[in-house]
Amino acid sequence: MEYALFLGCKIPHYAPQYETATRAVCSELKVGLANIEFNCCGYPVRHLDFDSYLVSSARNLALAESRNLDIITPCKCCYGSLKKAIHLLKENGSLREKINRTLGEQGLAYEGKNTVRHILQVFYHEVGTDTIKKMVTAPFEGLKIAAHYGCHALRPSNIMEFDDPAQPRIFDRLVEVTGAKSVDWPLKTQCCGNPLWGKNDAMSKALTEKKLVDAKQAGADYLCVACTYCQIQFDTVQDEMLREKGRDLLLPSILYPQLLGLSMGIEPEKLGMSDNILSIESISSFAHNQNHSESSAHPE
Repeated sequence: MEYALFLGCKIPHYAPQYETATRAVCSELKVGLANIEFNCCGYPVRHLDFDSYLVSSARNLALAESRNLDIITPCKCCYGSLKKAIHLLKENGSLREKINRTLGEQGLAYEGKNTVRHILQVFYHEVGTDTIKKMVTAPFEGLKIAAHYGCHALRPSNIMEFDDPAQPRIFDRLVEVTGAKSVDWPLKTQCCGNPLWGKNDAMSKALTEKKLVDAKQAGADYLCVACTYCQIQFDTVQDEMLREKGRDLLLPSILYPQLLGLSMGIEPEKLGMSDNILSIESISSFAHNQNHSESSAHPE
């Protein structure tokens, strides 16, 4: 299987380890990733200039369509923007014609022949948990993970088509393929706080702190995310919060391809582990370690 890899704007600058880990894991899983010179998904201007957002998203879709490829993206905000654009352009023929007039100036047209998938969907539905489980050589015995779903993949559910928005399970099952336990925590589907970062930092941090406390109370050793913005919030912003409030809040975040890659025996440096601001190096000690003490289950 082959997809056009859509990284979005944030990953190359703020979370290069997400690309590194995604490429490493997809290579092992035989998921081909074609490189196309995409532009922004349009998310930053979605509520400022609607036409600009749609042209931006539609251009990406048209570029992939010209190669007869569906898009795969690690970013749930990009996923949400592109899925929304597909829905709008499918439902409104006159709008599609308008957007295609603009795309036509670059020799492009979007006909609606392709779609976009998040990496979790590809891993779960296309590769399959049975196949992935066979490739896990270093299962995480005893590790407790709080899977953080993120907002944009779940709602509106009739457009996103990702999972049950009230009781999602895909991410939990993918976490448990690695041998870790996915803990049940009440706030796992709520916002991480990043959309407010740079606008209302105090409220953004308050939302993040509430989630960190909730996940820790559920017994989580780590957060696991599959969204660029969520990783920025739980890694970069959490680091700032810890310097302000102390280390009691600490709950490091690991990207899902990093977690999966480690369980598959991929070397940490090939997963960009050192690029995470909050150290997650100690997570490797859980692999093949069924008799660890309770104290070693919590990162220092």
